[in-house]
Amino acid sequence: MTGYGVLSLADHLVDPATGRRESQAQRLQRVVDSAVAAEAAGFLAFGVGEHHFSDYILSAPELLLAAASARTERIRLGTSVTLLANNDPVRQAEQLAMLDALSDGRAEMTFARGVSEETANAFGIADFDELRPRFEEYLRLVLQLFTSDTVTWEGDYRAPLHDIRLQPRPVQQPHPPMWIGGGISRTSSGLAADLGLPLFLPSLFRWPIDYLEIVEFYRDRFRPGGHGDGPRIGFPSYLHVAATSQEARRRWRPHLEHYRDFALTLRSSFGRDTGFDSLLAGPAICGSPGEVVERVREIDELLGLDRHLFLLDAGGVPPEVLDDEMELLATEVLPNLG
Repeated sequence: MTGYGVLSLADHLVDPATGRRESQAQRLQRVVDSAVAAEAAGFLAFGVGEHHFSDYILSAPELLLAAASARTERIRLGTSVTLLANNDPVRQAEQLAMLDALSDGRAEMTFARGVSEETANAFGIADFDELRPRFEEYLRLVLQLFTSDTVTWEGDYRAPLHDIRLQPRPVQQPHPPMWIGGGISRTSSGLAADLGLPLFLPSLFRWPIDYLEIVEFYRDRFRPGGHGDGPRIGFPSYLHVAATSQEARRRWRPHLEHYRDFALTLRSSFGRDTGFDSLLAGPAICGSPGEVVERVREIDELLGLDRHLFLLDAGGVPPEVLDDEMELLATEVLPNLG
């Protein structure tokens, strides 16, 4: 059964309809507010993504999730994603354990390698080619820190450890859920399968069907006995819902196109047409509550999803529109997806 959640990447863009842009502090506070609203609407999970040096302004997702944990009680709180290769793995394990303690066992984390050479260089990684082996080494160390009482360790990319015990210990045992972010190549999905970890597909402008080969490879390669009971797949969709299809398209079009233009300055379209109608046929869901339910179900079934996150706030969507959306999601969408 698919669990549903809300995702924010905290893009700090102007509202294309008004030309106004809230302050960075207001934008970040509104992301925290959206976690509270998502819990009230009945969502299972809330996620935020780590970025650096751009108008994606959420550079410390664990701090924002800690703020959200103080204002929520039930919703699961996770990163989507954490750029593990750019961080110290011991510190990252401590932050995850601390978030799990503060949220009383609601923390999750999605670890990814990262694709920006500029970001890697800024965090002291001169050779971009070492990012992948660094990521795998750090991931295995994080898992060891959670599953062993004390750790003595030596690797290629950080100082050795001798009799280190992770503190605090997490509420969720042996560790909070850890997802691997990937889906462009078989490397990250293969690592997730080898370690028995769930796989979370990226928020790109590819169509859901484009990920079928990777998903099938991951499921075929997955071997029980690792850090999970079986293969699990997560996926993010851009989503907008309104009372009617016409209203949804009219209201969302300038925001989705504005976000697309911004995002394509930082990433590739992977050869797919990124016109508005094409996006609605692929990675974006837009329409009345009934149409949204139908599209969500189609994607869930196509990929066999265990977790489906909805990106609602991209492109400067104003707060009053998001409030209206959340009401429809709570009353007319989520009850029909169960």
